[in-house]
Amino acid sequence: MPNQTIRYYNDNAEQFLDDTLNVDMSVVYNQFLAMVPAGSRILDAGCGSGRDALAFSDQGFKVAAFDASEKMVEQAQKLLPNADIKRATFSDYSSDETFDAIWACASLLHVPEDELPGVLSHLSNFLAPEGVFYCSFKYGDEERHNQGRDFTDLNEERLHQAVQDTPLHVDALWVDADARPGRGDEQWLNAILKKSADAK
Repeated sequence: MPNQTIRYYNDNAEQFLDDTLNVDMSVVYNQFLAMVPAGSRILDAGCGSGRDALAFSDQGFKVAAFDASEKMVEQAQKLLPNADIKRATFSDYSSDETFDAIWACASLLHVPEDELPGVLSHLSNFLAPEGVFYCSFKYGDEERHNQGRDFTDLNEERLHQAVQDTPLHVDALWVDADARPGRGDEQWLNAILKKSADAK
């Protein structure tokens, strides 16, 4: 993730939390968790405030999380004081654990497009064979800079291209509207990826 994007989240942590902490994500949670065995280990990659990690923990899942922003990690640690929450980028994250599922909600969208296959491959190292990997991107077909952050927007074709040389394959795709108040005209590409059964 570009340093200026990390700096944005450190500098605007309070506003970001106000905008996102109470967003109702239950519809997406249900689609994701329907594919994850009860009590499984979930890694929240780019966890932000810890909102989603807390929701999974409350439903009995074993949760670990990381974020590149120091301020986001501090907030997530407040929500989940007993969880394994690290400060790390997507590329340098490391763990001795293997997870049954990875959740990357509105986080990988900050990875430059040419780095995305490598990041997906790296994160898949921590995913069990046939594990589930959720990710979401603003819907589109460009890389752009907006108010201090870099974005990689994906459509269906660009997502398929991003995963084609990784141990992951696309299991499901859908487009929906932004759940934040006043943002319903913004579209999101949601994806459920799965790791190949014979991948290490």
